[in-house]
Amino acid sequence: METFLDVLQLLKKYGIFIYIGDRLAEFNLMEQEINELYQNKLITNEEYMRALLIVRKERSKYS
Repeated sequence: METFLDVLQLLKKYGIFIYIGDRLAEFNLMEQEINELYQNKLITNEEYMRALLIVRKERSKYS
């Protein structure tokens, strides 16, 4: 996983589609969903860490 699109594909794989209209709120919700996937052991530690890093980098472009 290397791009923001990869993170969206990961979420999509588990039936998670996020569109609120507020980009910053969407990033927060993505982080929450990624946390829940990890806590429920649906994604690996590496996927979890990389996904959070990518979402946070993308959010910094909008802050």
